[in-house]
Amino acid sequence: MNKLLLFVVIFLAAAADVRTAFAAANDYGAEQSWLCRPGRQDACAVDLTTTVVKANGEMSRETWQANPRAPIDCFYVYPTISTDPADNSDMTADPAERNVIRAQFARFASQCRPFAPLYRQVTLAGLRKVMAGPSGVAGLSRGSAYDDVLDAWRYYLEHDNGGRGFVLIGHSQGAFILTELIKDEIDGKPIQSRLVSAILLGATIPVAKGKDVGGTLQSVPLCHSADQVGCVITYASYRSTLPPPANALFGRVTDVGQVAACTNPAALAGGSGELHAYLSADGQTITSRQTVKPWVSPDQPVSTPWVSVPGLLTARCASNENASGYLEITVHGEPSDPRVDDITGDIGFGNQIQANWGLHLIDVDLAVGNLLDIVGRQAKAYAQKAR
Repeated sequence: MNKLLLFVVIFLAAAADVRTAFAAANDYGAEQSWLCRPGRQDACAVDLTTTVVKANGEMSRETWQANPRAPIDCFYVYPTISTDPADNSDMTADPAERNVIRAQFARFASQCRPFAPLYRQVTLAGLRKVMAGPSGVAGLSRGSAYDDVLDAWRYYLEHDNGGRGFVLIGHSQGAFILTELIKDEIDGKPIQSRLVSAILLGATIPVAKGKDVGGTLQSVPLCHSADQVGCVITYASYRSTLPPPANALFGRVTDVGQVAACTNPAALAGGSGELHAYLSADGQTITSRQTVKPWVSPDQPVSTPWVSVPGLLTARCASNENASGYLEITVHGEPSDPRVDDITGDIGFGNQIQANWGLHLIDVDLAVGNLLDIVGRQAKAYAQKAR
């Protein structure tokens, strides 16, 4: 073999090794492959103390703690937040991954054992390429990101589940991935009997018009009660003052026989209800920090990382000519009251709000208190059903 041919062989072998290493499956038996697992001091072990600000300006503190004896499990897949420069993230837990756990998932440890795998998601840098593709944001549901979550899911089932009921929780990219996972691994299969609920937020899930199934999922229905198990809670939120425009990213379905599913966690049976939001005290969202107004006037210091504003926000499922299903958020600010009159959470550049995104950055924050209550009730209903 001449030197040139030998060089080519060695180069191709090395290139193949690089491709294999990049595509190699993650080891979900390794502790560092998980952001959260039960019984660890990890990304879920954070301070979630909250300042409750009533309409009259009265302020109080609310504490939080995990439940080490939670009867069910929660498996969470986070949204597009990675700041890694490549199109897909690495498997290192950066501040971005830890921040989104703090914002969206850590509180659920009060109701369920927390499982949150790292995965090679489409990054913020890679998001534009996906959105420019034929499937738009729905294109986030496949590829190495999905493969990683599937591997983590199968590892969890084999090594951790032990026959327990589980809740699937995902937002944006995480919700699209979990929807595919339910289609592939759960819908219509024996394991569906262990599904307590699926909370799939900031995504569009088509459902047959006038029905709770059909469309994306064939046998997993939408939730209409906090005592119902084996069902889906899903929505994408928009302000009542900024409804989905013609280029809305969520709530749009092309099949004439389907609509975008919407379930209101503040009123699962229908109608309007009060949201139990937990908002960042300093304006931190899942991808950025925004300027917040004083929570009361005259300004009083807020020393906790979270703020709750009972009575300020309500929600209802709505539709318009641009979106067949979305969660309409109304802010009931009263200039005569000392409490803040509005919230942050819009996506924008300078003073220009990107209305097509809605309140995507705080989809979870807006209703996490409601969702916790629902999961707690569903856990009890599941226990009764399992007897």
